[in-house]
Amino acid sequence: MSWTLKQLAHWCGGKVQPEFENVEITAITTDSKKAAKGSLFVALIGEKHNAHKFIPDALKAGASAVLVSEPQDAAIAQIVVDNTHDAYGALAAGYRTALEPVVVGITGSVGKTTTKEMTYAVLNTTYKTQKSEGNHNNDIGVPMSILELPEDTQYAVLEMGMNHFGEMAYLTSISRPNISVITNIGTSHIEYLGSRDGILQAKMEIVQGMSKKDVLVLNGDEPLLWNQREQSKLKTYFFGVENPLCDVLAEDIQQLDGGMSFRVRGMGHQFEIFLPTDGIHAVYDALAAVTVGMLCRVKPERMQQALSRFRNTGMRQEVSTVGNVTLIADCYNASPESMDAELNVLGSWNCTGRRIAVLGDMLELGNRSMAEHYRIGRIAAQKADMVYTYGSYTKRLLTGCITGGMASENCRHFETHEDLARALEAIVKDGDVLLFKGSRGMKMENALELLREKLKERQEKSV
Repeated sequence: MSWTLKQLAHWCGGKVQPEFENVEITAITTDSKKAAKGSLFVALIGEKHNAHKFIPDALKAGASAVLVSEPQDAAIAQIVVDNTHDAYGALAAGYRTALEPVVVGITGSVGKTTTKEMTYAVLNTTYKTQKSEGNHNNDIGVPMSILELPEDTQYAVLEMGMNHFGEMAYLTSISRPNISVITNIGTSHIEYLGSRDGILQAKMEIVQGMSKKDVLVLNGDEPLLWNQREQSKLKTYFFGVENPLCDVLAEDIQQLDGGMSFRVRGMGHQFEIFLPTDGIHAVYDALAAVTVGMLCRVKPERMQQALSRFRNTGMRQEVSTVGNVTLIADCYNASPESMDAELNVLGSWNCTGRRIAVLGDMLELGNRSMAEHYRIGRIAAQKADMVYTYGSYTKRLLTGCITGGMASENCRHFETHEDLARALEAIVKDGDVLLFKGSRGMKMENALELLREKLKERQEKSV
């Protein structure tokens, strides 16, 4: 679509000089390197950078206009606002109103991205569907995802994250979801939100941008969410595995070679799903996507096909092999809930060798950090044969491993990725399976890639 500067200024409450009101804009960007003819460059101000200094670069690259809070002296097309961050969100809100897609907003403590990808896969079988890319789930990423929607978009699946009160309220005011999914309430970001009740409160801010005719989709196995049936003013549908009162249930769940199978029952349908990924947490993610699909009248056979071909993205349970060694990369993030889930996957992995958990710190747990790392250590002792760790909090995790019954010689801690990879290369044997997991800040993929290179070198020398 194209807009005039006058129209964009109206959306964001800015001012534009009369002689530039009819300048045509066909794209909006916050990256001066992506500025091109027809683009509006938004000069955001962050904690470390002020993008106003990149305005000359954006204009040199071809930008037709700029959006600023620091008026430029040059005779250039510019929209002047009080706050470019807020104006950027207002532009996205204006475009969302003009485009009128059905917006599916997805949030939750864990499983947001996988549920987003599965929901996109389901809806894209029937409608012209777009999704937020990567980790574009914050106050910059959500507006960016909306502003990049093609004009023929029918459905937009947006991941929405937060770690403080008020952030979800801001995102929902921009995106105004027609269907909102909350995957679960865990302990991620509890450092900032105080308790699981606080996390629930922050997640439920998503309804503030919804109208009475919109729909909530909640995990009915989570007591905090199940209790919302008595409080929510919106039509609410529940999915689950354990709670028989849920609207959509997964039954006859089986872990097979290469994935999970289960039967969906609800909303007048019964059909089988095969999912080429492991773990009960993946069943919950798929069940949320199927619930949205049924609400949007996607045929069961299309959902079956979409999910049978599903592949996870971005360091989320990515499985690869080097020779006869299996490497599971789940390095994008970690919380106690997701760590527990992936350790269960490791524990049930069919292998001829040992199951080795390579774990980094779980961050943003506040005063619960020590207790949660200790608890996960005790779980790891039952699921893994060896546990190697990196990060300060995982020292406590190793204490949990030992008190949970693991021999001390099978628990080791390292201060660098290099030392960790070197030690793993020395003990890894054919048939072993290794799980790499930790919070984003731990960058456990670095250790994995170092190990991968060492194993390749070893393999080449043995040929």
